[in-house]
Amino acid sequence: MKKSEIYFSIALDDNNIPEAISWRATDAGEQIHFAKAINIALWDRNQEGTMKMDLWTKDMPVDEMKHFCLDTIGSMAQTLLTATGDEVMVAKMRQLCQDISKHLEEDETQPS
Repeated sequence: MKKSEIYFSIALDDNNIPEAISWRATDAGEQIHFAKAINIALWDRNQEGTMKMDLWTKDMPVDEMKHFCLDTIGSMAQTLLTATGDEVMVAKMRQLCQDISKHLEEDETQPS
């Protein structure tokens, strides 16, 4: 059986706020990649519930965080379609993404 591993490294400041996030995966070679935010969700088989870890660096701009969340919802919709074929739920999630995208576009055109 093949085994693949993903490693995350989080550098924290004196107040335990992430300053840097890096990761590497055994299937992607030895190269270290850097990120401003991560969102990990696991379905715990014993508790039958979601365990989440959300981290972002203090230099993550608010507008990028909003787009990160939007992209995450869109990605979840595709995962749901692939895993379950539930086109109704996927359509609702994609509609939410369109609504949020419109909000972000309007927000970006507003004067500061």
